[in-house]
Parts: sequence; C-alpha cells; structure tokens
Amino acid sequence: MSSVPSADQAALAAKTAANPAAKRAADPAASSAAAPRIGLTAYREPARWGVWDETADLLPASYARSVSAAGGLPLLLPPSADDQAGAVLDGLHGLVLAGGADVDPSRYGAEPDPHTDRPRRDRDSWELALARAALARDLPVLAICRGMQVLNVALGGSLIQHLPDRVGTQLHSPTPGRHGRHEVRLAQSSRLHEVIGAGCVVATYHHQAVDVLGDGLVAAGWTDDGVVEAVELPSSRWVIGVQWHPEVTDSAHLFGDFIDACRA
Repeated sequence: MSSVPSADQAALAAKTAANPAAKRAADPAASSAAAPRIGLTAYREPARWGVWDETADLLPASYARSVSAAGGLPLLLPPSADDQAGAVLDGLHGLVLAGGADVDPSRYGAEPDPHTDRPRRDRDSWELALARAALARDLPVLAICRGMQVLNVALGGSLIQHLPDRVGTQLHSPTPGRHGRHEVRLAQSSRLHEVIGAGCVVATYHHQAVDVLGDGLVAAGWTDDGVVEAVELPSSRWVIGVQWHPEVTDSAHLFGDFIDACRA
C-alpha cells in the first residue's frame, strides 16, 4: 500500500494546518480531551421569550458558538459581586469580555456625554473586577468591543465617548441594529498580525473607542480614520482586545489562537 498521501488527504492537511478550528474538527478526540473552560461575560437586560417578560442574563449565541468551534467550553458569567471575581476565575482557563453598553464615564474620571448610554453599574463593577483579577493571574483574555474598552479602563485608560464627534462619520456604527463593515490594518509586530495577517474586513458596531491607552497596552490595529481597533498587552501570556465583533464574522483563527493559549 502506498504511503504517499492522496490529493484529498493533502488538501485536508493543508486546510487543518491553516485553520485551528478545522484541525480540532478533524481530531474530535483531541478536541474533547481537556477542553478549556472559558468564562464569557453576559448582559443583564429586559427580555421576552414564550409567555415570559423578565430581566434575564443573556449573550448572543455567536460568542459561545465561536468558543465551542475553537475547542473551548463556554460558561456565562452574569453580573455578580465583584469580590467573587477571583473565586470564579479559579475554575476557568480563559476569559472573554463581551460586548454591550457603554462603560460608565465616571470609571475613567469623565462626565457623561449626551450620547453615552445609561450606566450598567452592575456589569461595570463585575467586569472590571474580572479583568483585573484575570490580568493579575496572567489568564488569557479576549476582549471584544465593550470588552476592549473595559480592559482599557481596568488598566487606567480612557475612552472617546462619541466617535462621530471625533471622526466626523458613522463608519463604526452605520445602521442601528446591524453590524457594518470596514477594514482594519494590523501592526506588523503584533500577535494579531501573526494570527490574522496584515489586515482584515471586520463586523463593526460601536460609537465609542479607546482614547488614552491603559498601562502596558499597545495599539495593534487601526482604521484609516485613526481609531484604535485593537490592543495587546505584550507583558502578558495572551491578552488581546478588538473593537470589532469577531464572533460575527470569520473568527476561526483568532478564537483558535485564544483557545490554544488557554490550553497552554
């Protein structure tokens, strides 16, 4: 019997080498063994389902699906007492700071802009505590949209409260309730450049952004208007923030690299 791989086998090998999610799908045993537990922060909002209309802890399913597809086990972390953050992280291998409402400007010493959302103080307190506790123990962190802003504020940074006033366009949130699309260029020296490439087209929905970078953070991605779209913490094992929504678009490489770091 020939030991030379067939054309189909060669194609599969090339595909799985380039795509971490495909690699795990090709080897279910490796995927299921020691799946890292990933905490995902969650919304607490009014919600309706069936005959019920109540406040609920929720998160778009695309977050959990992206973690699962990359080989992780997603676990929701709804707002809780911030002094419990360490105990929660004891059972996790990684943390995803998810999207949501604006961070309370008082958290970074600013007065609220008229366009800023009403504060979600329960989420702010809980997620800032989670972020700081995760950083203290060098836990891998993927911070998405609001999550990137939480990460920045947790490290002493500040935010632009309404981008249209700064850049003069609606590029970053063009249509209410729908993700827009724009290009992001990535720093050649960044981990994101290594994982994704020189740039990418992303799903966008935000009207705020990083202003002053938090301690230790470096900008790793930008739009053509100069808005910081990605940050990294080089002193950490793996901490990346993206202002876009990778769970909405092709995210296999980013989530795959995150889950790999959580396994290490």
